[in-house]
Amino acid sequence: MSATAKIRNPLRKLAIGTAQFGLDYGIANRNGKVGGAAVAEILADAQAAGINTLDTAVDYGDSETALGQANIDGWQVISKLPAVPAAAADPANWMRQQVEASLQRLGIGQLAGLLLHRPGQLLDSGGAAIYRGLEKIRTGGLAERIGISVYTPDELDAVWRKFDEFDLVQAPLNILDRRLLSSGWLERLHSQGVEVHTRSVFLQGLLLMQRQQRPAQFARWDALWQQWDAWLTDNRADALQACIAYPLSLPAVSKVIVGIDSPAQLQQILAAVAAEPAGAIPALQCDDPELLNPALWASA
Repeated sequence: MSATAKIRNPLRKLAIGTAQFGLDYGIANRNGKVGGAAVAEILADAQAAGINTLDTAVDYGDSETALGQANIDGWQVISKLPAVPAAAADPANWMRQQVEASLQRLGIGQLAGLLLHRPGQLLDSGGAAIYRGLEKIRTGGLAERIGISVYTPDELDAVWRKFDEFDLVQAPLNILDRRLLSSGWLERLHSQGVEVHTRSVFLQGLLLMQRQQRPAQFARWDALWQQWDAWLTDNRADALQACIAYPLSLPAVSKVIVGIDSPAQLQQILAAVAAEPAGAIPALQCDDPELLNPALWASA
């Protein structure tokens, strides 16, 4: 993990995830949706620290509106399209309208990146039309780059066989979820010049919880938690620092997206990035989607 300390400016690899700006999001979030004043403070502090990228989505409640009200001039904004309705007679036109509405809410003229939130639609009968819609958005200047947001490398296996002209891929990666590496996709994308943004660095806060705080539904993975807790204790390590140091240390990762629910949490993250890593992270890889994919979690 010492590689993190060698990054010239690791804060430039951070991106602010904004789901909490528009939704009560995250299993560890006890404060609810972030208020407007706090959003403005988070953005000002993050920008002052050298962070320049925001990650949002049409489906993140009123996140785009909150960002627009905070004035995001100078930020690189990545947003995501929801599923294209089956009833859309002209998918490209529907997609363009969605992006134009996003830009209006955000108060900016162009997205730095536009991702499909449901890339599996590319494999359906209307997939080619959806892909052409993305290309038109890029060539028309509404988004600088286009790409997909995936839950698993298996989605990349399927999509890349038909469409491989994307600029950007977003995928989960954290201390437990190393599928992007073990599948070979991280290096493959990097070698093809595709920008990789990783999310779920804290697994919605689950990796930061004390043993007694973890919901009972996660007890079935107790062996993993025991290893993680023992490593933290033995190394006198901070969970937040260790979690964020891991993806930052990977040269093929362009951006590490971190969700922020308060100005104080941002300051903790900034301090964690500046800290010296505690030691080599233990081999905790898990491939069980029922743990790694929050969409599959039962209500905590």
